[in-house]
Amino acid sequence: MVSAVTCDNVAMPRFLTLADVAEQLQISSAAAYALVRSGELPAIQVGGRGQWRVEEAKFEEFIQQRYAATEALINQARISDTR
Repeated sequence: MVSAVTCDNVAMPRFLTLADVAEQLQISSAAAYALVRSGELPAIQVGGRGQWRVEEAKFEEFIQQRYAATEALINQARISDTR
């Protein structure tokens, strides 16, 4: 039995491939791989060929962290502009 979560009424698998991640973020596969290799996006390696998988919950956490980092950057720029 495959576990799935619902996101906007679309069932998503628990784990995403790097191709799935790249498609969702609209970036290249190489960029998705770089996010994983840097540790910015938590992932696991599975199977004999060591394919990368990203848990959907970790992917959503990553997105929320990026929103928070962007908000902090914008707020910092606003503070700098008022000086």
